[in-house]
Amino acid sequence: MISFLISIAALILGYIVYGAFVDKVFGPDPKRITPAVEKADGVDFIAMPTWKVFMIQFLNIAGTGPIFGAIMGAKFGPASYLWIVLGCIFAGAVHDYMCGMLSVRHGGAGFPELVGQYLGGGAKKVMLVFSIILLLLVGTVFVYSPALILGDIAGDGSRSAIMIWVGVIFVYYVVATLLPIDKLIGRIYPLFAFALLFMAAALMVCLFIKWPSLPEIWDGLGGWSAKAGLKGQPIFPCLFITIACGAISGFHATQSPLMARCIKNEKLGRPVFYGSMITEGLVALIWAAVSSWFFFDGGAAEVGSSMSASAPQVVTKVSEGWLGLLGGILAIIGVVAAPITSGDTAFRSARLIVADFIKITQRNIGKRLMIAVPLFAISALLLWYNIADENGFNTIWRYFGWSNQTLATIMLWTATAYFVKRGGLNYLLTLLPAMFMTAVCVTFICVDKIGFRMPEGIAPWLGLGTFVVSGIVFWLLKKRSR
Repeated sequence: MISFLISIAALILGYIVYGAFVDKVFGPDPKRITPAVEKADGVDFIAMPTWKVFMIQFLNIAGTGPIFGAIMGAKFGPASYLWIVLGCIFAGAVHDYMCGMLSVRHGGAGFPELVGQYLGGGAKKVMLVFSIILLLLVGTVFVYSPALILGDIAGDGSRSAIMIWVGVIFVYYVVATLLPIDKLIGRIYPLFAFALLFMAAALMVCLFIKWPSLPEIWDGLGGWSAKAGLKGQPIFPCLFITIACGAISGFHATQSPLMARCIKNEKLGRPVFYGSMITEGLVALIWAAVSSWFFFDGGAAEVGSSMSASAPQVVTKVSEGWLGLLGGILAIIGVVAAPITSGDTAFRSARLIVADFIKITQRNIGKRLMIAVPLFAISALLLWYNIADENGFNTIWRYFGWSNQTLATIMLWTATAYFVKRGGLNYLLTLLPAMFMTAVCVTFICVDKIGFRMPEGIAPWLGLGTFVVSGIVFWLLKKRSR
């Protein structure tokens, strides 16, 4: 528990100290008119109260990410604490802040637009396709997974029952994607965000009461994955792909521009963007600690489960075992409502990204439909594959994990290019995490089974080589651009 408490304190200090430093380096201008005011359209550009913007941003980027990822990442032992803390403070929160504030500075521009602005037109087109694919994967995954859970809760896991739930969720997605952001999302998201935070706080109280014997950082970082039943997944790079939300996630680059179109003042960037990511890191830390108890301190047997339990099963068993009936209700919110609220904003982001690219305003419902309908049609085809192939879901999820972190890497390089254009050494703020995430993504696709399946033993050397090469390439390009 000592490592857990130190990690909690480090995240809070990270927001206070490093968050203030990042904000100072960027230099928000309280007098500059934000897109929410300048481009107000009553649909996507709407100035909303700060507390509501924060809650929506938090739930947008969170969903089940800091829960499921932390549960699976906890199998790597106390190394998960280090990645959540260091990744969140120096990479993830910086990533979200830069994406959100650059979007504010560029009229609420989406992620591909920002990439095009600083990395060139070719990169913009690639990122347009890449981000749309990622968002469709998110939307598809977060239709199917909650439908499965709802079927189990209702006591009917048949294919026909699951398809009914899929249809219900799809209808909600269509409505949420097309309606003005303050009409549905703006009203229900704060409630779900509060439930997610309340659930995490309640579990933290239970941790203090139980005070379990958890693995500590000084007990060593290696060997824990074998005890938890993981095979063929070395800490590097697998931990850094497994725990994305809670540390750093490219999906956030597609979500932050949504709230960049809703904040009233640039000075709100630090609490809304950097602060939401730190909050997500706190939730991830709590679930990593709970899961450490589950996997390494007899927790699985205590709640009547097994070491091989899936992430949703861990959530349900622990919540019901520790929090009783209330825990069961909150577990349903956590594993059903949270992914649904990630799915609807994924489709909304995809609509806006396409609209920005082809220069179609979204004030008119007909124009929104013109873009949204093809997106939902593609998702339906992916969903059909997902259901028809029993391994389809796992395959889609693994590709999502890699593409998600690759997207985060591109955003960090975009922010680095922004700082280079401004001059000085501020680019180091994003350059070092960009180099590290480049090493993670390249190494993962080389050694994982969805990639080239190279020997695991070369992973550390491949990662180190990629880190060094990416730095050299950056230096050469920077020198050439002078």
